[in-house]
Amino acid sequence: MTELDIRIQILNSFLSTPHGKLADLAPLHTAGLDRDPLFYAHLAAWYAERGEVRDHKVLFVAHLLTSDFSELREVGWMLLQKLPPHMVAAAQAHAKRTIGKMPRTFKSAVAAYLRALELHPERFDRAAMRSRKDLKQLYASLRIAPGSRAQAVLFAEQPPEGSPLAQLKTLARASDPAEQARIIVEQRIPYTTAVGAIKTITPSVLVALIDVMTPQETINHLKALKERGAFDSPEVKALVEAKLKAAEGDKRVSTLKATRAMANVALDESTTVLLTEVTDKRVAKIARINRPTALFVDKSSSMTQAIEVAKEVAAMVSAICSDFRVLAFDSDTFEVTARGTERSAWEQAFKLIRADGSTSIGAPLAKLGRERHYVEQLIIITDMGENTHPYLHDAYAEYVRTMGNGPSITIVAVGGSDRTFLTNMQRHDLPHTIWNFSGDFYSLPNLLPLLAMPSRAELVEQVMAVPLPARAA
Repeated sequence: MTELDIRIQILNSFLSTPHGKLADLAPLHTAGLDRDPLFYAHLAAWYAERGEVRDHKVLFVAHLLTSDFSELREVGWMLLQKLPPHMVAAAQAHAKRTIGKMPRTFKSAVAAYLRALELHPERFDRAAMRSRKDLKQLYASLRIAPGSRAQAVLFAEQPPEGSPLAQLKTLARASDPAEQARIIVEQRIPYTTAVGAIKTITPSVLVALIDVMTPQETINHLKALKERGAFDSPEVKALVEAKLKAAEGDKRVSTLKATRAMANVALDESTTVLLTEVTDKRVAKIARINRPTALFVDKSSSMTQAIEVAKEVAAMVSAICSDFRVLAFDSDTFEVTARGTERSAWEQAFKLIRADGSTSIGAPLAKLGRERHYVEQLIIITDMGENTHPYLHDAYAEYVRTMGNGPSITIVAVGGSDRTFLTNMQRHDLPHTIWNFSGDFYSLPNLLPLLAMPSRAELVEQVMAVPLPARAA
C-alpha cells in the first residue's frame, strides 16, 4: 500500500466519522497518528479551519500534545491557543483520562494560554463569565498559579469593582428593568448567564439580551426567545433576524444549527426563509460540487430516519451542485424533485414519502442506467438491508457496461449496517466510503468536502499544502 493510499484511508476515516463521545473517537486519532504522523499533523491544521465537528478539534490537540514527536507537540501547542476555554479543558481531560499522559509541553501550552488571557483583562473576564468552571479546572488540575486578577475572579469570588463579573452580582440584585437592561448591554453579559441572574424577563431586558447575543446563541435559543415574546413585536423580531443574518459569516456557527432550530420551534414564514438562506450561504462557503451527483434514499420499512436525513443532505448538496438528482427507492424507485434548493423546498418534496416496502438498493442505479444518465458519484442513505433484486453490485456492473463509468459511492448508514451487503461491495470492488450516521445532524456538513473534490488524492494534496503552525522565533 502506497503512502497516498494510507493517507486517503486516514482522510476517509475522519470525514466519515460523525460527532460522538471523545473516548469513542480516540482510537481513530491514535490510528491516524501511528500510521502517518506527518499527514495527521497537516490534517489537524486543515481541520482546525475547515472542520465542523468540535470533538475532532479537541482530539487533534490532545493527541498532538501527547505525541512522541516534538514537531507534532509544537503543532498541538499552537492549535490549543485558538480554542475556547471549554475545549481546552476537554482536551486536557481527555489527555489525562483516556490517553493517560500529561507531558510538560501540554502544561506549557495551557499555561501560555492562560497567561495570554490574563494579559487582557476584558478577554479574561468574558471567558470567566462563560467558562468559569473550565478555567478553574485548568488552573487547579495542572497546578498553574493564577495571577492576582484570576485569583480574585475565579477562586476568591471577589471580582474587581466595575468588571463584568462584579456587575453580574449587581444585576442579580437589581429590580429595575431599565437598570438590568443597562448592565446587560454595557457589560455584554451573555444570555444564559443573565437569564440565570434575573427572575423576570421584561420587554426592555429581552431587547438587551438579544443585543448581546451572538448569532449562534440566537439560533440556539430561538425557542426560548419565541416563548418570551420576541416575535410578537416587529421591532424586537427585526433585532432577532439581524442576528440570524449575521450567522452567514460567523465561523463559530454550526452550519446545520439553523435547520435543526426550525425543526424544534414553529417560526413564521419570513424567519424560516431567512434561516434557510443563512444555511444555504454557509453551505456554499464550505465547498462546490462539480461532479454529476445522485442521491438515493431508502424508503423501505423502518427507514423514517433515512428520509429525515435525506431532506438535509438534499438541501445541502442541491445548493452547491448544478447536476444533481434524487431518487427514493424500496423495491421500486421514483424521482424526488423540489421547487428550489431551500430546505423548505425539500421538506415539501419529501412530504408524502413514507417508509414502507422491501429494499432494492440497485433499483435507482438501474433506472439511471436505463435513462443513460451520467453520474460520477452516488450518495446512498440506507441501513444496507438489501433483500430484493436488482442488487447494487449487479446494477453497478450493468451501469459501468452501459455508461463506461463507475461512480464513487458514499453510503450514509442509518439504523445499522448489513455485513452481507458490505461483503458484496468489497467482493465486487465497488469504490465506497461508509459514513455511520449516529443521529447527529450537525455533523452532516462533513460530507461536503468528501463529495466536493474530484478525487481523494487531490483532497490529500490540499491537506498537505496547509502549513503547520509554529511559534515565532
